[in-house]
Amino acid sequence: MSDALTMTARSLRLATRSPDALLTALLLPVMLMVVFVYLFGGAVRIGTSYLSYVVPGVLLLCAVIGAASTAVTVCQDMTGGIIDRFRSMDVPGTAILAGHVSASLLRNLASTLLVIAVAFGIGFRSHATPARFAAALAVLLLFVIAVSWLAAAFGLLVSSAEAAGGAMFFLMFFSYASSAFVPVRTLPWWLRGFAANQPATPVTETIRGLLLRQPVGAHLGMALAWCAGLLAVSVAASTWAFRRRTA
Repeated sequence: MSDALTMTARSLRLATRSPDALLTALLLPVMLMVVFVYLFGGAVRIGTSYLSYVVPGVLLLCAVIGAASTAVTVCQDMTGGIIDRFRSMDVPGTAILAGHVSASLLRNLASTLLVIAVAFGIGFRSHATPARFAAALAVLLLFVIAVSWLAAAFGLLVSSAEAAGGAMFFLMFFSYASSAFVPVRTLPWWLRGFAANQPATPVTETIRGLLLRQPVGAHLGMALAWCAGLLAVSVAASTWAFRRRTA
């Protein structure tokens, strides 16, 4: 645990030394929310305020953007020679990866709070009780942890930081091809099945239902199952890939 905390502090310090990447992770979700609301929102008719509908989707996108940077930082560690120094100090690989994931979680928490603050500033209103708001945040952070481990595995499997940057585009596709920004029923028929049965949709619908005080139904169970499954597979894949790269 102490090694993981030390690695987390190191990852946060590294993030502050790349202010351009940090600002991108913090401000890009806010900019996308403004673009969707003010440029595209007037053309979307879903029977309710588009701002209220899109904020949960932007929170999910925020999580994806923040988690994707984990792939880059993990890959930089693997190709920069620092791992050999850590191994000489008997630092376990799980602590190194857990440090990257924990730093991603903290960065995402800051970005999420910024998105929520701006959303309230432009007119978003949540009808959630403190308990429902806390539950929505918990589901979002669980999703962040799962996709951060997935991004870490991706960073271990590629050979360059440029290739690791492709994790963002891969993960963002799942956000766009879901109910994050438009209802699934409005998508082309050949895309609806995929959109309805991939992790981004139940996570988004759960967060949306909790924040807007709407029925969550089976989405909560599906969201938790997807997050748990992704987490288990990603941790196992990351551990295997780290041992393979350092063998």
